[in-house]
Amino acid sequence: MDITIHSDFSQASLDEIREVYRSVGWTKHSNDIIKQIFEASNVLAFATLNGRIIGFGRAVSDGVFNAAIYDVVVHRDFQNQGIAKKIMTFLLSRLSHISCVHLISTTGNEGFYRNLGLKRAKTGMARYLNQELANEYLE
Repeated sequence: MDITIHSDFSQASLDEIREVYRSVGWTKHSNDIIKQIFEASNVLAFATLNGRIIGFGRAVSDGVFNAAIYDVVVHRDFQNQGIAKKIMTFLLSRLSHISCVHLISTTGNEGFYRNLGLKRAKTGMARYLNQELANEYLE
């Protein structure tokens, strides 16, 4: 399988991105929302197979001190094939000069990120407007 990783949002299909989100149960991402969040992210990674987006990740960074990685998602039909690792490696390489890179893992995927060199933060804090997410991720 020849997976290509690129960062060109102008070449990305919003419908393909939405399908990747939906394949993992994230159904609240409309094309308008996808356009907004990807345009607001300054580090992007798209995994494509035969030109079709099958995974992605994104980050927001000030370019010097801090960055946060969001939405590392691989279509459910292509999971457990090393694609998320390729996406994360691409993002981390683009952020290699950044002092601090934050990431909130989805439940059950902490070990994946730990294997990539990320560690649990002692003072990490968050606020969720969605009560279900607050119940899942906050102490």
